[in-house]
Amino acid sequence: MVEVVGGWGSGYFEPVSSNGYFVTGTGTGVGKTVAAAVTARVLMSLGYSVSVFKPVVTGLDEPGEPDHVLLRRAAESDQTDDEIAPYRYGPPASPHLAAAQAGEEIDPNRLLRGAAEAAGRAEMLVCEGVGGLMVPLSPGYLVRDFAQDLNLPVLIAALPGLGTINHTMLTVEAARAKSLLIRGIMLGPWPDEPSAVEISNRDTLEKMAGVEVQTLPPMNLSDPATWA
Repeated sequence: MVEVVGGWGSGYFEPVSSNGYFVTGTGTGVGKTVAAAVTARVLMSLGYSVSVFKPVVTGLDEPGEPDHVLLRRAAESDQTDDEIAPYRYGPPASPHLAAAQAGEEIDPNRLLRGAAEAAGRAEMLVCEGVGGLMVPLSPGYLVRDFAQDLNLPVLIAALPGLGTINHTMLTVEAARAKSLLIRGIMLGPWPDEPSAVEISNRDTLEKMAGVEVQTLPPMNLSDPATWA
């Protein structure tokens, strides 16, 4: 059992297999990278060696720390940029569009080889998806297909406020339609004094999805040692 400590609340997410998690989200900007980073940090704090992976990073032209850099810091990994994220693009766009604008197409086989190599480096692999499950990585190959090929239990990152029930349950249904095993939902950033809507959303999602829902408070991303 992998117990969850610190800001994750009093429950736990128990991995079905011993090799990690696939972290997806209900869309863009819902805290997916933070959830993946915290997952990696918690596993590391419990004594596991952890590798991180993200098939495609876009938006490098935007200010702020790139997703793969945060993941590497969280896991205290010595993986290179290419080992964590084989494809990286400047424009903040869907992976298939960013690749097309760069005059290339994302190769699913390259992604799977990269993920397998990352998994072979450590006891646990934390893989963060791109956008949501239905985002195309290349024509005919979705993030959901990649998650299915990796065969990792799934964690879903979502916002806690109004509208999240619909977005999250659509993600749950999309995952289960391909027999992906959902191990938990993470809502964040969770305020110190949640509203009645936020509390209801948490409780309703737990009942509707039939999985544990945990909450992530706002965090100082510059200091991963404080996360867990």
